[in-house]
Formats: sequence, C-alpha cells, structure tokens
Amino acid sequence: MEARVAKFGIGQVVRHRVYPFRGVVYNVDPTFANTEEWWRSIPEEVRPAKDQPFYHLYAENTDSQYVAYVSEQNLLPDESGEPISHPQVDEMFVRTEKGEYRLRNKPMAC
Repeated sequence: MEARVAKFGIGQVVRHRVYPFRGVVYNVDPTFANTEEWWRSIPEEVRPAKDQPFYHLYAENTDSQYVAYVSEQNLLPDESGEPISHPQVDEMFVRTEKGEYRLRNKPMAC
C-alpha cells in the first residue's frame, strides 16, 4: 500500500461532502486507524476505502459539537470564513486575523 499525501492540514477548516457539519482538523492518520467495528458500522454502499488519509476533527453542526473521524474522500475545504465554535478549538488553536487556525505555542516542560 502506497502512502498518500494528506490533502488537508492541521488547523484547516473542512466540511463534510454529504452531511451538514464542518470542523477543524486536529490530527491526520495516513490510512484508516480506527476499529474494525467502527468501519463495519458504516453502510457498505458508502463505506470509505481504508487506504486514504483519515482526519480527526473538532466538528460541529447546527445542534452540537463533537469529535469526528472522516475519510479524505468525504471532506471538502470550508470556504465560509465562519469561526468554529467547538470548545476544544480554543484549547489547541489560535484563530488568526485571516480566519485561519494555528496551533498554540505550548510551554516546554522542565
């Protein structure tokens, strides 16, 4: 299996291709790295291939905020410019004047 370069980066805002949610990428797996049970719970006709990047998102929809794990094939860049209101975003990222998310500088341990 050949490794692919991730299309989206840490701090990028993305939206789901089908479902109405968006989020900030906080981690990337080069290929599927969740449980077989989780993967099989997805209906076979829409189940993503495992040999692509999968993204950990601080996600939100109109009703709630949550953590999502989404295949690259199901994500698109979010062009709305709207901030993400997930409570964990502010713990990990700083939103720049341009509306981008950058990792916070963490103090080094002594």
